[in-house]
Amino acid sequence: MMTGVAIVGAGHWGPHLVRNFSTLHGSQALWVVETDETRRKMIGDRFPMLSTTDDIEEALGDDRVDAVVIATPTSTHALLAERSLKAGKHVLVEKPLTTDIESAIRLCNLAESVDRTLMVGHVFLFNAAVNRAAEYIEAGDLGAIRYISMVRTNLGPVRYDVNAAWDLASHDISIANYWLGSPPLAVSALGGSWVNQAVEDSVFLTLRYPAEVMVHIEASWMNPSKRRLISVVGSDQMLTVDDMDLMEPVRIYDKGIDEDPSAKVSDTFAGFRAQIREGQIVIPNITAGEPLRAECEEFLARIRGAEAGLSDGWAGAEVVAALVAADKSMANDGRLIDVESVR
Repeated sequence: MMTGVAIVGAGHWGPHLVRNFSTLHGSQALWVVETDETRRKMIGDRFPMLSTTDDIEEALGDDRVDAVVIATPTSTHALLAERSLKAGKHVLVEKPLTTDIESAIRLCNLAESVDRTLMVGHVFLFNAAVNRAAEYIEAGDLGAIRYISMVRTNLGPVRYDVNAAWDLASHDISIANYWLGSPPLAVSALGGSWVNQAVEDSVFLTLRYPAEVMVHIEASWMNPSKRRLISVVGSDQMLTVDDMDLMEPVRIYDKGIDEDPSAKVSDTFAGFRAQIREGQIVIPNITAGEPLRAECEEFLARIRGAEAGLSDGWAGAEVVAALVAADKSMANDGRLIDVESVR
C-alpha cells in the first residue's frame, strides 16, 4: 500500500519530513505547501519530484494524497489540521497540537468521527534512550519514582509565536506523561521575558503527578549551554538520560539514602556516610536511530491499521492542557493551577 503525503510547511523541520516520507517504504511525498516563495522555490529545487503550492486546498484536492503532515507555526495548527481531517486525510501535526484546549479536543473528536488518524509529533517519544528509560521505570527497577528533573536549554533559536514552555518544555511534558502513565494534576510556573516582552524566553515549571511525584522542568533559549538532561530519582535507584551524549545517553545509578528507622539522628560523619549508598553505575548499550524517522514510520503504521501508540491526538491534547495551566500560573505569579482533564 502506497501512502501519498503532503507536507505543509517548508521551514526548519519541513525538509526533514520530506526526506523521510520520500524514502520510507510504502510512502510517497507528493506535495509541499509553503506560503513563502523563496522557501517554496528552494524545496522545489532540492526535491524536483514534488509538486509545490502556496494553497493547501490544491494539495487536499489531489486524490492521491492520503495524509497531511503539518509543520507550520503553532498558531496555524488547529485550522490546517481541521481542514485536512474534513478533507478525509490522516494528519500528523508537529508539537504542540494546538494553542488551546478546546481546539485540541475538537480535533481529537473530529478525527474519531471521520475515522482518520490524528498523531502529534512529540518526537522524543521515539528516542531510543527515552524508550530504554521507560523500560527501566515500567519494570520497577528504580523503585517508586520520587521526582524527575528535566533541563532543556540552548542559546536560541528564539521563537516569537510561543514561549519557551510551549516550544521546549512540551517535549519534556510528553516524556513525563509517557513515563508516569498519566498527565499532571497541577502546574506552577514562573518565566522571564527579555528578548520579546510578549513571550517568556525562560520558563521554570513544577508539575505534580499522581502518587506525589514531582517533575521540575527548566526550559530556555537564553542559556550559554545546550543541555538536554533528565534525572529520574527512585526509591531504589536513579537514572539519567543525556541526549547530548550520543555514545552513552542512559546511566542507571545504584545510589540512594538507606534509612534506618532505629537511627533517628546521625551525629557523626561516619554515621552520615553509612546512610549514603554508593553502588555501581550501569551504562546500557543503546543503538541510536533517527527519532523523526521512527515517528514517520509509526504514522504510516497507524494509517494502515496499527493501534494508537505513544503520541495520538489525545496524548497531544494532554500536553496542551498542561501548557495552558502553566501560562495561567505565570499570569498569577506562579500560583498552582489544576490541569484540565481532556479525556
